[in-house]
Amino acid sequence: MMKSIKIFCLLSLTLALTITNAFGNNKIKKYKLITSIVQQYERADWEINLKANFDNPYLQEDISLDLVFTSPSGKNMVLPCYFEEMSGKNISIWKARFLPQESGEYQYHFLLKSKGIESDKSLAGVFTVSPAKNKKGILHKNNFWTFKYDDGTLYRGLGENICWESRDNDDSKFFKVLHEDKKYNYEEMLPALSNHGGDYFRTWICSWNLPLDWKSGFNNSRYQSSDEYFNPSAIAKMDRLINLSESLGLHMMLTLGEGTHDERNGRYQTSTADFFVNEKAKVQYKNRLRFIVARWGYSPAIGAWEFFNEIDNVQFRNSKNPIDAAHIVQWHDEMSAYLAELDPYNHLITTSISHRDLEGLNAIKNIDFNQKHIYKNNHALPTTIEKYSQEFQKPYVIGEFGYEYDWQKNFDLFAEEMDSDFKRGLWYGLFSPTPILPLSWWWEYFDKRGTDKYLSRVRVILDEMMVSGKGSFEKSNAISDNKEVEIYSVKCGDKTFIYLYNPTEVSKISKLSIDTSGLPDNARFYDCETGVWNNQKFDSPNTIELKAKSDLVIMF
Repeated sequence: MMKSIKIFCLLSLTLALTITNAFGNNKIKKYKLITSIVQQYERADWEINLKANFDNPYLQEDISLDLVFTSPSGKNMVLPCYFEEMSGKNISIWKARFLPQESGEYQYHFLLKSKGIESDKSLAGVFTVSPAKNKKGILHKNNFWTFKYDDGTLYRGLGENICWESRDNDDSKFFKVLHEDKKYNYEEMLPALSNHGGDYFRTWICSWNLPLDWKSGFNNSRYQSSDEYFNPSAIAKMDRLINLSESLGLHMMLTLGEGTHDERNGRYQTSTADFFVNEKAKVQYKNRLRFIVARWGYSPAIGAWEFFNEIDNVQFRNSKNPIDAAHIVQWHDEMSAYLAELDPYNHLITTSISHRDLEGLNAIKNIDFNQKHIYKNNHALPTTIEKYSQEFQKPYVIGEFGYEYDWQKNFDLFAEEMDSDFKRGLWYGLFSPTPILPLSWWWEYFDKRGTDKYLSRVRVILDEMMVSGKGSFEKSNAISDNKEVEIYSVKCGDKTFIYLYNPTEVSKISKLSIDTSGLPDNARFYDCETGVWNNQKFDSPNTIELKAKSDLVIMF
């Protein structure tokens, strides 16, 4: 027995020495803080030189480099770094991008791991962060109505889906030419969104847009084929997208998707169903998250990480053999916990469904807000928001909505209905407890018609609400005696806002259940269609006439 113990100890010592010899030469040669003046809520960059052996710098089980901080308040933080390029035999250049959320003095060092084992730690460094200048930081959860920035400023998002740039070959029956128009690129669409008053959009990583994980077959000539593990042209496009969004003050819900699990793209091969339970597939996805956070997590332009677009449709890709919902929910629980720990900035985390709930998905701890997509029923927007936010005590967002979802129909046959649905969805969202107003789909179509300019009409009232209530919102109970007139009301601070819409073809008289005595000189009337504050007054106490197919906001 004693002999066996000695042999075991000798083998253990030999293994330990082998590991030490294998990785003992993996060293942090030098590092440099490139940013000369570090400002709060602004990016600071480091360049790090390693002398190290590795097979794939994007796999943390092979090699990983972290920037380890102690913030001025004493908070310990770990920021993943990312591989940039080789610079000679066994010499590699790595980068760190950091957004300081506190001002003051930071202490830090770099930590290098090989095969999961610490192989080197750099000398300690110190840098000082100057207080912010007109920057607010990252968006975080606040309440049902608003998000908030690092500096405490409250935020409510207004925007639309701009999920991809034009594809080379589109399969729309009636709008192929429109959807293939090269004008539909981020450099055109995002400034337009900003000019229209929007500040939030949703966009996808997928095989034809920002194809981070794909080697070829993009259906998009903006990207070049590559044998690299992460596609360089997709990385460059994502860098430009982040920089452009920041310059315009926009926030994006970045839909990460499942990426690819195809050996043709240099990935571990697995089926979609197995993707949610296979441990190797999970490790692969975590490495993907690590790179995304390391490269772009610093940016305030990241309004939220969204794991999946319509996960229930992924679940039912094979309708005869759907994926077990419990597997999908467990995957989201594990990945959201990992992402929350990985991301030192505490960005918002979400995922989405089309229309089928998965039991347990809405209650996951590290999913910060839940969301659903609603088509052909815009009256369900406010009721859905109310129901889910109350039931699960989390903010609820309508990530997509529209009059029609079928891209093989000719929208021009019901264009006015498409426009009206676009407009009504925004107002329903504005008067409902959601931190992001419902995001319309069909961005090319609404750009062609000029409908998206209507965002500016809603922006006027949204800003009035935010200023009046300093971010506080409270539902109020204004009622119209005319059942054909739609009415919504909210109180912001000491001001009340009422939205009235007459969907009929004739004018309607509406008497409101509010006390308007003394209000004629104080109430303001906003024409939603023209965006003009007019001189309209109550026709008699509590009574107002609404023209056919018209809407207005009363503020008093």
